Amino acid sequence: MDKPLKGIRILDLGHVLAMPTCTMQLADLGAEVIKIERPGIGDDSRYFGPFKNKESAYFISINRNKKSITLDLKKEKGTKIFKDLVKVSDVVAENYRPNTMQKLGLGYETLKAINPQIIYASICGFGHKTVYPGRPGYDVIAQATGGIMAITGQADGPPTRVGSSIGDIFSGSFATIGILAALRVKEKTGLGQQVDIAMMDAVVSVLENAVVRYTVTGEIPQRTGSAHPSIAPFDVFEAQDGWFVIGVGNDMLWEKFCKAINKTDLLKDPRFSTNPQRSENYQALKPIITYWSKKKTVHEVLDILLQAGIPVGEVNTIDKIVEDPNIKLREMIVEVDHPLAGKVKITDTPIKLSLTPGKVEKASPLLGQHTEEILNELLGFSKEEIDSFKKEGVI
Repeated sequence: MDKPLKGIRILDLGHVLAMPTCTMQLADLGAEVIKIERPGIGDDSRYFGPFKNKESAYFISINRNKKSITLDLKKEKGTKIFKDLVKVSDVVAENYRPNTMQKLGLGYETLKAINPQIIYASICGFGHKTVYPGRPGYDVIAQATGGIMAITGQADGPPTRVGSSIGDIFSGSFATIGILAALRVKEKTGLGQQVDIAMMDAVVSVLENAVVRYTVTGEIPQRTGSAHPSIAPFDVFEAQDGWFVIGVGNDMLWEKFCKAINKTDLLKDPRFSTNPQRSENYQALKPIITYWSKKKTVHEVLDILLQAGIPVGEVNTIDKIVEDPNIKLREMIVEVDHPLAGKVKITDTPIKLSLTPGKVEKASPLLGQHTEEILNELLGFSKEEIDSFKKEGVI
């Protein structure tokens, strides 16, 4: 059976990570993604390490399952070709600064006039409707302005960036959801629409309960390390040979936990009898748990707590993740064969559909690998016309 998004064509003007994450997700699910890059240069992330045989593994991991054409949108003929592509496509996806596409004569209203069914998805730092027009946005900017850095890190340390680029990745994922919703509306009404994703919004939306903690109590949430601000114990702990986390999310689990570590006296301690009290007195509770855990290996801790039904997990380093039997079973690490880099292991899609699963089928494209194919087969340009475009620097 075909992948769920087969027949959907996306013009991908995304660069670096935010929008390329979105179009990667859609390509994994079967959409035809045509990545449009600058002639002779390409996406900035083609120059991001690590490299294998001079090819960016970063780029390879984010741009699998896509096609690549080169097109200079600053040239009149390049703009004309792009508009021709819009006529036969379902989605335009970009993550330029606001008004960049308008300056190129390719804003939403212009493209909507060409194809009323077009879905125009954009990601930028602060949105197209914003009090901060022109402010550039990178992941670290989104994490800072969106508030997550203020609540990430140790209490006595500086605001800390989350270890992966969640400002980009969440923005891309929300763009995916927006595009899928817009495709559903298009299916019912025949009309396209604009999908406007602000990276700052995306980060604010994943602050969990930090916003309501402030709006309800008036207290500004602070950094608490890996501990949960309102559930305890819910934190990272040290063992003899590594680290582990536990999530004792209610009083029933607390009773099981105390019995598992042979500390039933804690059940009678009024400081720890309920979750609010454990949270309030957590600085007294954590050393007690750490004293127990540092006498045991991570494996021993997991054995004891899992048998008791306590949510517990080892803190895996990346090398362990790649070799993890569950990750292998679920095929989350796959090998692609790139024409220049050779075999590279990358992550697969976490979206596991039983009937129409998405999957990584091919490595990222070479710069402009599909230009002639797209211009000839999709738009009907002759070899002579394509050669002329090359000479003029249009492609």
